[in-house]
Amino acid sequence: MAAAVLHQYVGPIQLYDNNCRKDSTSLNIFGSSSLKFTTKDFAVDIGFCRKGSSNSKQRRLYIVHSSNSHTSGVDHAISTYGTTDDSQHRSIESALIIIRHGESFWNERNLFTGSVDVPLTKRGVDEAIEAGKRICNIPVDMIYTSALIRAQMTAMLAMTQHRCKKVPIIIHNESEQAKASTQISSEETKNQSVPVITAWQLNERIYGELQGLNKQEIKERYGEEQVHKWRRSYDISPPCGESLEMCSQRAVAYFREHIEPHLLSGKHVMVAAHANTLRSIIMYLDKLSSREVMSLEISTGIPLLYIYKEGKFMKRGSPIGPTEAGVYAYTENLAIYRKGLDEIQH
Repeated sequence: MAAAVLHQYVGPIQLYDNNCRKDSTSLNIFGSSSLKFTTKDFAVDIGFCRKGSSNSKQRRLYIVHSSNSHTSGVDHAISTYGTTDDSQHRSIESALIIIRHGESFWNERNLFTGSVDVPLTKRGVDEAIEAGKRICNIPVDMIYTSALIRAQMTAMLAMTQHRCKKVPIIIHNESEQAKASTQISSEETKNQSVPVITAWQLNERIYGELQGLNKQEIKERYGEEQVHKWRRSYDISPPCGESLEMCSQRAVAYFREHIEPHLLSGKHVMVAAHANTLRSIIMYLDKLSSREVMSLEISTGIPLLYIYKEGKFMKRGSPIGPTEAGVYAYTENLAIYRKGLDEIQH
């Protein structure tokens, strides 16, 4: 995963060393060496070292310097590449905040929404703001949302309540022109922002021919049992739509490839998405069976907190807000972060 994070930012790297062959596809490093490389976005000094004999698996690749604040999360992820000593992984602790979007206009009207791009109602806006109050003391380094407006609105509104006062900024990487035109010139401003990455893989599952239809009317037409199968079973698809299994394949693959590496590196991440993509991710995090996930319900606008530590994701429930202690939802590190916010604002 760490190598995938590096490749995401800098692409393939060709390595040269007195004691090893040139290799542009893998990191089979022997001996000790270093290199520098520069891209349009940042410059990095990298050091390689090996402990023990040439057969030792304790080879390490580490970042010495990175000039781009948005890629600083890569530093720790790469530092443990190829290392059998996992003491660094054991010491890492990061927060994962999961939020289903607030109520949308079609939620309000009891319509199947699926991947139709429908915004929040006033109640949905209020739910997103309340979610922000609940997570206002939990660090957020990166935000991932679906490509749909209701998820993006929820993330943005939630961040208006965060005590860090950082500004969420949607990252546009869809073209070179988009990248160039949205560059931020001030490093100080970059440090006061939170990158927001949008991904279609986190979109709600496609309900096909049911999208836009009233849920109660569909129950009357097809029967409650059939509609329940379409909505809650794992491997049964609605007409011309996706099953939860199909949705899970794209959502979990994206989570593992793009989001989990940041958590493993110690970054704190918020994911704002939808009932079924989040059910899929929670199924993965909690190791639920296809039968167990059928009964999993996720309320709109209620954040869930997971802590990654010692190679495990631990569910901590929903933070209950800044006016109450919420001790059960906090680890020692998060308590220290909250204390730091208190000191800054006093």
